[in-house]
Amino acid sequence: MSHHTHLVESVRQRGYRMTPQREMILDAIHKEGHITADDIYQRVRAKSTAINLATVYRTLDLLKALAIVTAIDTGEGCVHYELAGDQPHHHLVCEACGKILELDCDVLEPLEKELHSRYGFQVNLNHLALFGLCPKCQEPKKESKRGTKC
Repeated sequence: MSHHTHLVESVRQRGYRMTPQREMILDAIHKEGHITADDIYQRVRAKSTAINLATVYRTLDLLKALAIVTAIDTGEGCVHYELAGDQPHHHLVCEACGKILELDCDVLEPLEKELHSRYGFQVNLNHLALFGLCPKCQEPKKESKRGTKC
């Protein structure tokens, strides 16, 4: 069974209908990885005019509630969606070009331990976005403007 088919079945097993619109939205996220609601809408709308932006947002809310999709706020009001994995992971977001890199959990384990040791605070590091500059945007005399749109 393909990963996409597994996701579709997961929605059905939880008692929800898998409408053609929901399946197209899930497929767009599956194919693209990190994608905005507007980009999802554009891809799905190209296949079917029987969808509107409100349907995209309602479906994204459902998929988030079912823990099938996660949302990443990349700043400036821009939210990207991706399929939820089996393991939590984090993101590095370039403030200049908007590029999103995935960051493994093990990188943040020392921080988690230090926060607990120093402050007695048990931090929830399920999904975190860290902002900065990617290697390309750190190059000297690089004038870059954020390339993503929301």
